[in-house]
Amino acid sequence: MEINLISDTVTKPSQEMLKAMFSAKVGDDVFKQDPTVNAFEKMVADLFGMEAALFFPTGTMANQTAIKLNTNPGDQIICDKWSHIHLYESGGASANSGVNFNLLDGKRGMITAEQVKAGINDPEFYHTPLSKMVGIENTTNKGGGACYEIEELKKIKQVCLDHNLRYHLDGARLWNAMVAKKQHPKQFGALFDTISVCFSKGLGCPIGSVLLSDAETMHRALRIRKIFGGNMRQSGYLAAAGIYALQNNINRLEDDHRRAKELGKQLEQCLWVAKVEPVETNIIVFSVQPQIEDKQVMEQFKQKGIAISLLGKGALRIVTHLDYRQVMHDYVMETLQKMKF
Repeated sequence: MEINLISDTVTKPSQEMLKAMFSAKVGDDVFKQDPTVNAFEKMVADLFGMEAALFFPTGTMANQTAIKLNTNPGDQIICDKWSHIHLYESGGASANSGVNFNLLDGKRGMITAEQVKAGINDPEFYHTPLSKMVGIENTTNKGGGACYEIEELKKIKQVCLDHNLRYHLDGARLWNAMVAKKQHPKQFGALFDTISVCFSKGLGCPIGSVLLSDAETMHRALRIRKIFGGNMRQSGYLAAAGIYALQNNINRLEDDHRRAKELGKQLEQCLWVAKVEPVETNIIVFSVQPQIEDKQVMEQFKQKGIAISLLGKGALRIVTHLDYRQVMHDYVMETLQKMKF
């Protein structure tokens, strides 16, 4: 039995999801003639209470499109130093949009309204970049699945309004945050200018993200998606997976969160573990004792048929997901109890 806990992106479509995909009615989405894509985009937009949505092949492309929509070359984005748009999108913000970052030292990937306000450049001081956009990541990837409180997001929104800043949410794992915090999509739709949400992580689709905003902004997004090479033809087969996921795979995220918390508690009992970050959703980040090498830990997990990931600088990561079944969970829990170094 091989157990892949590297990420929640490793999931494969269930038989039920595949059935929905194979039976989808499709057309040419480049001409906006794919009925399933159109229905999917409307479903997501309505869910968040926003005017329009656009289907993308990847979350990175959706984020990069949002950056291009919200900024001009030379502008600056304010975000946490661990943000995905800064660390894990291959420098796309500078390559695609000609912008740079003001990286804030947040807590577990989360920043505060006070930090954002302090990070805004004086728009009259033309020697510094023009602060133009605030980027939020929820949940935080490198921060171990941490979730923002909605009240803090509201405070940041007010700072954005006061200083004419655009407000973008990288919601790759927003579904996890909403389930964990018992929040509603419309709460986020009311706050952000643009939101990207991913379907190939916690919701188990094989591909796809959606970008949301007002109708005029999303009309402009059509051109940017084309520039980035993101137009697809009969993509209704993929959108059908997203519709199935929305209807069936959100509430079950609680199972992923429960198992992640149980793994976190078990790791805290292991003498070879130095620290376990607080577990809120489906990501567990932990570090080992200084006399133990990371590769030793990775190798022993591998020998037991368990794959995890290395974040670097002594941090390791485990991610639970819908293909991680209870029988696997029991095995991993038992393995952790027996592991020694």
